[in-house]
This record gives sequence, structure tokens and C-alpha cells, in this order.
Amino acid sequence: MNSEILLAQPRGFCAGVERAIAIVERALTKFGAPIYVRHEIVHNAYVVNELRNKGAVFVNELHDIPNGSNVIFSAHGVSKAVQDEADRRGLKVFDATCPLVSKVHIEVEKMRREGREIIMIGHEGHPEVEGTMGQSKQGMYLVETVRDVEKPQVTNPGMLAYVSQTTLSIEDTVEIIRVLKHKYPSIAEPKKGDICYATTNRQEAVKFMAPQVDLVIVIGSQNSSNSKRLREVAEKNWATAYMVDSAEQIDPAWMVGKIRVGVTAGASAPEILVQLVIDRLKDCGAKSVRTLDGVEERITFPLPMELSRRQTTENLSQPNT
Repeated sequence: MNSEILLAQPRGFCAGVERAIAIVERALTKFGAPIYVRHEIVHNAYVVNELRNKGAVFVNELHDIPNGSNVIFSAHGVSKAVQDEADRRGLKVFDATCPLVSKVHIEVEKMRREGREIIMIGHEGHPEVEGTMGQSKQGMYLVETVRDVEKPQVTNPGMLAYVSQTTLSIEDTVEIIRVLKHKYPSIAEPKKGDICYATTNRQEAVKFMAPQVDLVIVIGSQNSSNSKRLREVAEKNWATAYMVDSAEQIDPAWMVGKIRVGVTAGASAPEILVQLVIDRLKDCGAKSVRTLDGVEERITFPLPMELSRRQTTENLSQPNT
């Protein structure tokens, strides 16, 4: 079999994920292990295990962390209640919340100051949704599907706004917004859409790739929202699609009769997993690899000042007293 592998462009790590991982690594370098991290820093098992091996300790809640410890909030963001608890416990916090998630938090705060109730479009139980909904103690409603639009018991429809999770399906979210605007004609919206550039770019890359292949493999962990959306986008564009956490999960039977196989990776999946998947596909009969045209991302986000490379280097060079 002489099948070809087509690689989506872009794929894998986004700027927010790179920043979050770097925060954990810099904190370990500066303070040593253990460094506590509330929830998985990003939703990828490989990344979490690598950081755990370096000394990161992942916990579900702050009460699992000793008072006065160093703690990192994950890229998904946290509620104000979690922030307040960290302050009361005397925890030293390094916030790895993606700046694009923080932007949504700022939007919520501004909308609530204006007296607006807010509908959040997102997936119930996702850490980003919990963090954003937790920016206000009241006036927040969650909508996950078009049918959910009828559920919120809004107090004042004339003072309503919406925000969204950053990792949603673009098409699904557009439809929900259309229905919201039909039901609430005066609903206020963010100045700029909340779905992040990385989610948009990766979904568009899969839309471009899917019609050219017989099979799409999405690399991402099962709790990764943006990875799940990539699989859904592939399926909506008439491609058979599977999501795998590692190369070992690929079934050689998937390759039977396939001429072209597309590969992409969620925003929290490292490139090393892509290379391992390529090796696995070659073992299953693939003969060549080609990267498709696509957006080249150049966005970067700065680290917290205390963990910037210059600051860390200067501190490490100081003699012990």
C-alpha cells in the first residue's frame, strides 16, 4: 500500500498552551519541586505526565495544597472564588490562564458592571466554562446547544449579553448566536468573537484537508475540547475521523484501502506526538508525508515578569546568603 500522509497546517500547540507549559517549567527551575498545579495545566496526557515527572503536582482543588505553597492556575482559568481562596490560604499564585480566556473574563466583568445578564455559550463541566461562569455570583446562564436557548429565565431581556468558550465549533456557535439574536434582538456581543485564533485556524485547516483524504486522525486527549471539535469538523466534511491520545491507539485496520490519511493535532498536543503518529502510519504502510498549505501562526504571549527568562536567570545567578 502506497498511502500518503497529509499534515494539517496549523496544528498542535498554540501560544496559550506554550505559555502555560513554560510557566510550570520556569517555576520548577526557580523554586524547585514540588510546584502545585490546580487541574491539568492543559488537556493533554503526554504533557501532564512529562511535567509530573519533572516535579509538578496536579491537584483537583486548592485544599489539597499546603498553605504558603507555590501554585499555578491552569490555562483554562479559574473563578473568583478560587482566586479568593488562594489569597486566604497565602498561596503564591502564578496564573497560566490563556490571555484569550482572560479577555473573556474581562468582558464578563464589564458587562456585569453595565447591569447586563450574560449568556455563556459553552460545554457544561469544562474548566474554562466553570472559570468564566465563576466571574460573577449571579446573572450568568449557560447555553450549550440551540435548544438550550429557551432555558434561561432572563430577568431583563433588554439588558442581556453573550460570551463564549474559546474552543467551540465555529459553525455550531454561529448557529447558537443566530438563534439568540432572533430571540433577544438587543443582545449585546463581545467587540471581537471569543473563539480563539488557534481554534479557528485549526478548524479551517481540517475543513481544507478533509475533502482531500480518506481518513483523518486527530491527536488529542479525550478531555480536550478543541481536539474533539477537530474530529467533528472532519466528520462534517465527509471524512472518517478518529481521535487518539497516542500512536499506539491507531488500529492498522483503519488504513486498509486508504490512499491518503490526514493528520492534525489539537492545540494542547505536542509535535512529538505528531511524529510518533507518522512513524506508526508508516509502519502501517504509508510511504510519504506532505504538509498542506495553511496559516503560519506567529502569536506569542509573555510570561509573568517573575518567571521571565531574564528574571529567572538573574535570580539563579545570585549567590546564596
